[in-house]
Amino acid sequence: MMAPLRWKPAKLDELGFVGRGKSRHRPRDAAFLYGGRYPFFQTGDVKAANFHLTEYSQTYSEAGLAQSKLWEPGTLCITIAANIAESAILGLAGCFPDSVVGFVADPEKADVRFIKYYMDTLKLQMQSVSRGTTQDNLSLDKLLAFDFFLPPLPMQRRIASILSTYDELIENSQRRIRILEAMARSLYREWFVHFRFPGHEGHPRVVSAPGDIPVGWEMKALESLMSDHIGGGWGKEEADEVHTQPASVIRGTDIPKARHSQVGSVPYRFHTASNLRSRKLAAGDLVFEVSGGSKGQPVGRALLVTPELLSALDGDVICASFCKRVRPEMKAYGSELLYLSFLEGYESGEIEQYQVQSTGISNFKWMEYIANTRRVIPPLPLRSRFRAVVAPMFAQIATIGLTIDNLRRTRDLLLPRLLSGKVALSSSSS
Repeated sequence: MMAPLRWKPAKLDELGFVGRGKSRHRPRDAAFLYGGRYPFFQTGDVKAANFHLTEYSQTYSEAGLAQSKLWEPGTLCITIAANIAESAILGLAGCFPDSVVGFVADPEKADVRFIKYYMDTLKLQMQSVSRGTTQDNLSLDKLLAFDFFLPPLPMQRRIASILSTYDELIENSQRRIRILEAMARSLYREWFVHFRFPGHEGHPRVVSAPGDIPVGWEMKALESLMSDHIGGGWGKEEADEVHTQPASVIRGTDIPKARHSQVGSVPYRFHTASNLRSRKLAAGDLVFEVSGGSKGQPVGRALLVTPELLSALDGDVICASFCKRVRPEMKAYGSELLYLSFLEGYESGEIEQYQVQSTGISNFKWMEYIANTRRVIPPLPLRSRFRAVVAPMFAQIATIGLTIDNLRRTRDLLLPRLLSGKVALSSSSS
């Protein structure tokens, strides 16, 4: 990437402090290291972050902190193992392992936001030099060998401010999505787990196997709430089926973003006609992940297929071999209710007993799960009332997700042009 004459090269350690994270204790998975109040950010957390790093799946205890280090907000986190060359800026104080490098910018030399964006332009090169015969690894020496071409500090701040405007809008939109999702799940639990539905006061209960339920409600196995569920391996194709057709393929790894109609990573591949017939998704279908997670990581994520998602993918959409396509029995339950019941099962730990580990990946005992797991069936008027409340929430989530995709595309088009100096900024702006 050519840089303007006033832009000067510098190594990362010339622009501030660079150091690896710390996790000195062995074994690293010792239980007493975890469960405290100190966020512990791992490479997957950095990869999942948009710009600021605030979400984490584990915490350190006092003992964990003692063998690690607490990094301050504003630190740029760079992954050098597993997920190579991903980066995000700490939004709160936290720890991270030695598979993550921390960069603390010298405020007189560099704007950390500019460095983060420059990292994004170097990601592919860094991943290329990291490829190994057994495991990819970006050593600290390799990271420090890269040149960062920087304009004067005021121009760094100007460029970073322009780009970060998009990321702030993205993160605000993501917060709105999380709020809407939390509202829908909370409403499901209130009405159909705790039975605090509209008019519940004084509503009589009747004894049932799992506990008392409101009079007029039923209890049924999950499988009776589905009109169809297809998945597992691709299966053997018919001998005369030689032609193929293109389709977007929803995988388990796509589910988190596809929930919000963010579909930038969904692959577009050719598949046989029989796969298109048996796995084609329609609005109101659900996708349930039954296999494919790395060992020790639970599967069982679910996706509600919305019209907005199908429109964003534009064409035939099928679920991958490690997923089930589920068609709800609309008269018995409905799409939103079944989807939220899957989420409740995932969040509550209900699905954990149906996990099985084999050949290094996680699998899910689907048939056993849907046969043995039961759900309460409220009367149709209450189901209709519930859908009238939550369906607009899911539509709004999808619309916000499409907005996020557009913001990302605009930012990603602008980023290399700004960081190469191709977009001229007025001298007054710098």
